[in-house]
Amino acid sequence: MSWIDDPAFRTDQPFGPQTLPYGVVDVDGGPVVAVRVGDHALPLRSVAADLGDGLADLVSADSLDPLLAAGRPVWSELRARLTDLVTTDAAPRGARLVPLAEAPARLPFTVADYVDFYSSRNHAENVGRIFRPDGAALLPNWTHLPVGYHGRAGTVVVSGTDVVRPSGQSRAPGVELPGFGPSRRLDIEAEVGFVCGGPVRSRVPVADVAEHVFGVALVNDWSARDIQAWEYQPLGPFLGKSFLTSVSAWITPLEALAAARVPVAGPDHPLLDYLVEAEPWGLDLALEVRWNDSVVSRPPFSAMSWSCAQQLAHMTVNGATVRPGDLFASGTVSGPEKAQRGCFLELSWGGREPIRLESGNGAVVERTFLEDGDTVVITGTAPGVDGAVVGLAEVAGTVRAAVS
Repeated sequence: MSWIDDPAFRTDQPFGPQTLPYGVVDVDGGPVVAVRVGDHALPLRSVAADLGDGLADLVSADSLDPLLAAGRPVWSELRARLTDLVTTDAAPRGARLVPLAEAPARLPFTVADYVDFYSSRNHAENVGRIFRPDGAALLPNWTHLPVGYHGRAGTVVVSGTDVVRPSGQSRAPGVELPGFGPSRRLDIEAEVGFVCGGPVRSRVPVADVAEHVFGVALVNDWSARDIQAWEYQPLGPFLGKSFLTSVSAWITPLEALAAARVPVAGPDHPLLDYLVEAEPWGLDLALEVRWNDSVVSRPPFSAMSWSCAQQLAHMTVNGATVRPGDLFASGTVSGPEKAQRGCFLELSWGGREPIRLESGNGAVVERTFLEDGDTVVITGTAPGVDGAVVGLAEVAGTVRAAVS
């Protein structure tokens, strides 16, 4: 039983008491830290007195930043107390529930650094075949380390923020010189992101990942494929990626995903010691990509080849630090089947195989890449304890015309 009267607050629904993701919403004219309970936000400032002195200040802040810095013992204590609080029969004094539609979400934490990986073998091989049809699908280093690049933290935005079509240089096939203009091959990448906290530290071993990963959120790494194709050699992604990255408004605690842990589909050769896991840190997450009115893909995160623990270990092994607010993402999530590909570059095979989409009036249209006005929504779930469903909040964005 629970005092929370919301039909979506059940264990067979994604945002029941088994999930309790954290976010920041505007209530009474200002930002407040909240947990999501079904289709409502529970502002934690209103129940701070019931959480004790050590936690009250953290949940009374206007962002998740102080909580991220507090570390794993505090995160565990807060989750335990919140679970008790939302599963009692009587509402705590002062508690209030705000419908999500009346609680606009903000980016819940200050993004300190952003790193994006490339950890789906299916995706990497598909992209290799598209971009290098006469070469090897995988480059030699890919099965030995989690390939990644350092992204732009300042353009990470909360779900629901519009995506302004980027402009840049690109070169059309068969043309000698590049031109400049709005991207004509705007794409998505369905990814899973990991929000970091705890003490500032370098050289984090795989066994310590839970001390530095606060929670998990869906990410859409919007990508301008024509700009990317021209610029990425020899140093990798730049303007084709840096214009915008969207992240969920609600961060699912890592502890909520304890029952979803699985081994990754790693390489068939030994790894260097710092990447060897004693216990699995892959996650059995089921993603869904909706393009306007059509579900076009269901990528399985369990098919990834590198775990968050291996990514964090590799990210810091050279002495680089992890700190509260760092965000690292998995790279595009793609499975072995066509209907499991996590970007439109793969789904359309480089634009050569149009994707059929349903329109609002029942008609069918064919697309390869995004047009102005298109909306993409990525959702996800994971298995919980005793058949429960753990939710990953949606990450959504609508494409707007390029700025002239």
